[in-house]
Amino acid sequence: MCGNLLDSWPALWTFAYVDGVEPTNNAAERALRPAVLWRKGSFGTQSDAGSRFVERIMTVAATCKQQGRSLLDFLVAASTATRLGLPPPSLLPAPSA
Repeated sequence: MCGNLLDSWPALWTFAYVDGVEPTNNAAERALRPAVLWRKGSFGTQSDAGSRFVERIMTVAATCKQQGRSLLDFLVAASTATRLGLPPPSLLPAPSA
């Protein structure tokens, strides 16, 4: 364990010498919280297809939230594009000017 700790030592202290790096994983924990609460409240899924759907919709929801975009607007745009045979909207952030 001590050898592994020494190998990881620089990574353990990154927050001390790199601006903007948090010393905790609170942001990651907060991002996962909605999915955890959904799973506990719904008792998960009953099929692989259901699991894939939940993975994807939770990813879309979290990405829209991070980007300050409306989840409903994105889903409407995706459904409309599918119905009209157009390319789907992108989840990639808009390029900076």
